[in-house]
Amino acid sequence: MDYPMIEGKEYLKRVNALREKMSENGVDLVIGFSNLLEIAIVRYYCGFAPVNESSAIIIARTGETVVCSGQASYDYCLVQNKLPESRIAILPEIGEVSGFEYDTEGQLDFEELFRQVKSEHPNVKRIGFIGRLIFPSIIMDKLRKVFGNAEIVDFDDVHYEQRIRKSPAEIEILKTNWQMVSEMFGRVVPKIEVGMTERHIEGMFEAEMMDLGAESYVQSFAPMVATGKDNSYISMCRNTLRRIGESEIINLAAGVCYEGYNGITCSPLVLGKIPQKIKDAVLCAYDALNYASAKMNDGTPCDVVLNAYTDYLTKYGYIEYCPYGSLHSTGMLECEAPIFTVGNKRMIEKNMAICIDAYFKGMEWGSFRIEDCYLIGKDGAKRMTTYNDKAIPEIFSKS
Repeated sequence: MDYPMIEGKEYLKRVNALREKMSENGVDLVIGFSNLLEIAIVRYYCGFAPVNESSAIIIARTGETVVCSGQASYDYCLVQNKLPESRIAILPEIGEVSGFEYDTEGQLDFEELFRQVKSEHPNVKRIGFIGRLIFPSIIMDKLRKVFGNAEIVDFDDVHYEQRIRKSPAEIEILKTNWQMVSEMFGRVVPKIEVGMTERHIEGMFEAEMMDLGAESYVQSFAPMVATGKDNSYISMCRNTLRRIGESEIINLAAGVCYEGYNGITCSPLVLGKIPQKIKDAVLCAYDALNYASAKMNDGTPCDVVLNAYTDYLTKYGYIEYCPYGSLHSTGMLECEAPIFTVGNKRMIEKNMAICIDAYFKGMEWGSFRIEDCYLIGKDGAKRMTTYNDKAIPEIFSKS
């Protein structure tokens, strides 16, 4: 397996692309903030993702970029920050969330840092911020205090739009992720036995992904093993000590993170004799996924794909069990904006990485999800996570 890396020139290219959008929108300065839920905003521009802390980045139209670290992750930031023409600042407001205080030489607070930035860029009239759902009020208040005459605008949509079309370097990273995910499932699933707990199986996934070279499990959830009628009903969950039995639904959802990028697979499993109702539902979901994904071509409005999926389920009588047909971008988060909906009719384009999933919920015997990652090329969508394509027909088509 190849282990490609993102180089400094790629990060500089991203910063310069953002600067072009800043110029188009009349924005002089951008402040991005990341926490452990949306760790990728800062990492996208410099390669740094802290441990146990938050982070920030300040990008002006010209000059030096400031990468902001807490106290505990500062040494790690020195290693991980790959952005040329940048410097690192230590800020207590993004330190450990308990408010633990370090007596660190060279430490600033954000008000002092913003005053430094203002002295370097005295004519700032418009400031964009990234991280609308997580941006801390303590930092925003200090930004307003220092740049009191500047207009502050939401720049989230510009940022996520930049992330949706993958560069050649990103595609190589994602291919590694997708290969890891496929191999991980191929290793783990044959070892699953009746009587194992959900948490035991979670540990099996984590052991294999680390052996394959992953950085961590997918951002931001550990492998989910939802079993039986009641537990499988929960879409997102933490695993329990429940022991799995024969002939019941097992819903496996696991992914890996490598070099800040993510790959995911969701797959149903039944051990022992498989009830016919479960076979029928799983195979219908699998066929619906294939039918819809075949329409994911460069230049196709996404509603064509989503309507194909729901039309298929309506035809075969499963639409009442479909809470949604999900089609979303993937990359530095497993699920990242902008999303594709029937209403927005967003175009599918070449070099997008997209997850499509079939989620069947609330049947008399339980619920399940089938999900895979696709890369959009000039000839359409290619399924890049390969486990389901072999395993689902093999497991659920047998007599």
